[in-house]
Amino acid sequence: MEAARLWRLHLAVLVIAIVAQFIGIQEIPIGIGAILLLPLLYAFLFGVLLNPNVIRRASAIIRNTEVQAASPLIVVAIMPFIAKFGTTIGPSIEEIIEAGPALLLQELGNLGTVALAFPIAVWLLRMGREVIGATFSVAREPNIAIIADRYGLKSPEGAGVMGVYVVGTLFGTLIFAVMASILATVDILDPEALAMACGVGSGSMMASCTGALSEALPAMSDTIVAMSGASNLLTYATGMYLSLFVALPLVEWLYSKSTAGKAVATPQKEA
Repeated sequence: MEAARLWRLHLAVLVIAIVAQFIGIQEIPIGIGAILLLPLLYAFLFGVLLNPNVIRRASAIIRNTEVQAASPLIVVAIMPFIAKFGTTIGPSIEEIIEAGPALLLQELGNLGTVALAFPIAVWLLRMGREVIGATFSVAREPNIAIIADRYGLKSPEGAGVMGVYVVGTLFGTLIFAVMASILATVDILDPEALAMACGVGSGSMMASCTGALSEALPAMSDTIVAMSGASNLLTYATGMYLSLFVALPLVEWLYSKSTAGKAVATPQKEA
């Protein structure tokens, strides 16, 4: 019965998928490289345009009921892609073991959000304590759990991490796909390094990044999927601890120094 009441959502998904596949892969040359526009990107953009919270007139097609029902289905929809990792990581296990130190050390890249985003958030955007939640990580589900447990989601830190989470959900797949296609076609970085970079702990971002790389480098498709999958698993396994014990204390310390030596207040969890 629930599925029958959501016929608008199912029909919209079917139409979007058909239209996106019909458009196909489009390549836009940009000098020494190119941008690959994948069906996943079209589907994402069409989905945004049908969101009544983005375009009010879209409520004639998709109502808030369908929007709320669609949110948890993202995890279900990405499961087949996640399951594919099991069939590709196994045959490529020797390559993964060979790249072992690189896979482990690439987790230090999670600190890049601190190095890049923190100065902009504090000195350019003049953010308050929201900067702690917004810049200590890429703000995926495990990172939200850390902030929720330490500060509470109704705190400024909670607002910061949720703001980045929403922006990442809306635009992360698009940005990842475009960046991956450009970097793959300019032939500057090793394809395996690019594949590792896809695994930031987000299934949708990893899917778009891996898809773009696989289209740009079809001969290395299996290796790309295997390396990105292993990287993503490691991010879930070790990235959370790096965020909790290294990145978050570092951001708290930097924030205390950036506010004329004011001590960071003791975190208070919401009631």
